[in-house]
Amino acid sequence: MKTIIKNGNIVTAVDNYFADILIEDGKVAIIGAKLHMDADQFIDAADKLVIPGGIDPHTHMELPFGGASSSDDFKTGTIAAAHGGTTTIIDFAVQYHGESLVEAVDNWHKKAEGKTAIDYGFHLITTDLPDERVPEMRQLISEGVMSFKLFMAYPGVFLVDDATIYRAMKNAGEAGGLICMHAENGVVINEIIKHALAEGKTAPKYHALTRPTKAEAEGVHRAIAIAEMAEAPVYIVHLSCSDALDEVREARDLGLPTYAETCPQYLFLDYSLYEREGFEGAKWVMTPPLREKWNQEKLWQGLKGNDLQVISTDHCPFCFKEQKELGRDDFTKIPNGGPGVEHRMSLIYNGGVAEGRIDVNRFVELTSTAAAKLFGLFPRKGTIAVGSDADIVVFDPNEEMVLSSATHHMNVDYSAYEGMKIRGAAKTVLSRGRIVIEKGEYVGRPGDGEFLKRGTFSM
Repeated sequence: MKTIIKNGNIVTAVDNYFADILIEDGKVAIIGAKLHMDADQFIDAADKLVIPGGIDPHTHMELPFGGASSSDDFKTGTIAAAHGGTTTIIDFAVQYHGESLVEAVDNWHKKAEGKTAIDYGFHLITTDLPDERVPEMRQLISEGVMSFKLFMAYPGVFLVDDATIYRAMKNAGEAGGLICMHAENGVVINEIIKHALAEGKTAPKYHALTRPTKAEAEGVHRAIAIAEMAEAPVYIVHLSCSDALDEVREARDLGLPTYAETCPQYLFLDYSLYEREGFEGAKWVMTPPLREKWNQEKLWQGLKGNDLQVISTDHCPFCFKEQKELGRDDFTKIPNGGPGVEHRMSLIYNGGVAEGRIDVNRFVELTSTAAAKLFGLFPRKGTIAVGSDADIVVFDPNEEMVLSSATHHMNVDYSAYEGMKIRGAAKTVLSRGRIVIEKGEYVGRPGDGEFLKRGTFSM
């Protein structure tokens, strides 16, 4: 199958030029100013940007959590991602206490098998790593699961102690792996929550008010310190506030291999949503919670200055009815998480490029290239170059749309961005050379996504 994309403005993290692209056997075969040759199909990208498919390195499909399971499975979630121009996700498998690391990854393979619309990989949430399990970590790294997530939050569920964090960082670092840290002081947060409940404070807003920014900043500081002692890199997930960003910036100024992501919800939404009448604030109960609005510009500055390298979504949707309502009388029982995988690219284009905060090359870097480099996928993914996978998005920078649960493709009954008008939309999306989204319709086939065996960390 030969496809030619014609007349497009090709943009990568470092390039911006006009050319045609020949795709053959799922790869970029030729890039040229004007390609005159036969092909099976032609895609006219005139007046459009031609960009690498987005990479969302933080999703939770089918995740059991808080008495519920996230409402998108690997089929619905990856179709929604494709609609928004994301062609690769890295989801989180979970190792439960006492379980083999290898067995945990195998269980997530079974969840995803035959469902995914786009390519995917796994991180492994690691909750139990005694010395005898360390060889399994090294085995997984050699088999293409090179990243592991550890929690400083959720005592009794996911939290691990500092010794386990050090052990994981030391061994992963030596073997070419990368530790992703959920950095919050969950032990102190639990004490704050206990006092709030004792005072009858049960409304959704208390989820945010019991998780102060200092708890996140302390966790980030501690994660970086342990990584420095372990002589290993560290990747901070879903950084939400200026306090935590200050810790990352200081570490990077010292030359430490510290990396971090933020998410659209922390760039566009704020604490005021929790103050809505009744129970509606539960829609935005996620961890970390939404912060005061002034943090947003600090995060944008961090993105522009490369103190933050990646924009993911932490996509973990729970329906408002039946799922979020489990916590109507107790905010601690509201399943944590929100939807976002479908609109990440458009939100960041609108808030970043269209509003003048970042240029179009940085947009590509933040939504695709940097994640590919950090998580062992570059240059197969994250760029448009001869030999790279033909994961390509024809993106209209001028199309306007209004975000709504009535029109989105995520399997959830509300939109976190309901009514928001934005500019920039994926029009045609190719995954390894096959068109999966065309004129707003999914034309792919569930199960066509491939599991990605990723290389070792090499930033």
